[in-house]
Amino acid sequence: MKDLERISGKTERMAIQNGVVPPSSQQALQAQFVTIGEEDAGQRIDNYLLRVCKGVPKSHIYRILRSGEVRVNKGRIDQLYRLAEGDMVRIPPIRVAEKASNETVPGTEFPVVYEDAHLLVINKPAGVAVHGGSGVSYGVIEQLRAARPQAKFLELVHRLDRETSGLLLIGKKRSALTHLHDQMRDGTTDKRYFAAVKGDWQNKRQHVKLPLHKYTTADGEKRVVVQAGGQEAHTIFNLLKKWHDFALLEAELKTGRTHQIRVHLASSGFPILGDEKYGDFAFNKQLHKAGAGRGALKRMFLHAHQITFTHPDSGERMTLRAPMPEECERFLISLGAPGIRAPDA
Repeated sequence: MKDLERISGKTERMAIQNGVVPPSSQQALQAQFVTIGEEDAGQRIDNYLLRVCKGVPKSHIYRILRSGEVRVNKGRIDQLYRLAEGDMVRIPPIRVAEKASNETVPGTEFPVVYEDAHLLVINKPAGVAVHGGSGVSYGVIEQLRAARPQAKFLELVHRLDRETSGLLLIGKKRSALTHLHDQMRDGTTDKRYFAAVKGDWQNKRQHVKLPLHKYTTADGEKRVVVQAGGQEAHTIFNLLKKWHDFALLEAELKTGRTHQIRVHLASSGFPILGDEKYGDFAFNKQLHKAGAGRGALKRMFLHAHQITFTHPDSGERMTLRAPMPEECERFLISLGAPGIRAPDA
């Protein structure tokens, strides 16, 4: 890698993003100096470093921030500092295991629902993580960046669980990302999911307001539980179709907490079919084997099928949809419910 002190702006960022400085080069390199461009302006320094310093543990990033080794315009900053266009960021030499530098991410494109200069919306398959971490080397965003090396900016607007399929928004400009984040924080977006559950669901429309608390198990697994004092969480469920022991629901997210739909349903006595974290594990095995004349279901039946938001540049109100996945549609057909569609919003 070239000496980053002689590289400016965009070239510097690409050099950092496309690889990790090998240990031999790190010893010779005194520091990396990066000039912040328009697309990185407004981002917190800790999030910026986590993105550009590939393979570096999060704990190490925060250590160099606390120690003052990272500087902006020659001055010390804390982890909450927001970058401005033209800022000169000093990044100290960081040693990373060599295997991290040898790891390659396969460039992958995903089904595109909508795309323009500001925004990319894909239909994420089930079983694919949205980003690397927690035992996953890479996810959708890393694969998209590898498939589009010419892209100046690609960042997740929001997240979907690995087991959940459906609409995923990706910002192609910093301004679009910030605008969409503001909409989600202010509650002006409308996200809806298809969910098939076990149980005798009764109400046509039901509000669930249960506080959610996140914790980490002894094995390092992230879990969520209903608990007093937890984060406020609100989901509305609309009944689309019911059978003796199943129901197909549309979930409207009024808040966006981790695992919100899954935990709200499981805690209400209606676990999502195929949910390996909060579901009915014995029943999931039966579904996997396609017993009792039913079609097999080998995934969690949760699909982000519709999202409504304001376009970050044009101001147009947009509603995008992703059709029911084939494997979910086949399962419903086996129950005698072909062609299920959501009601009008």
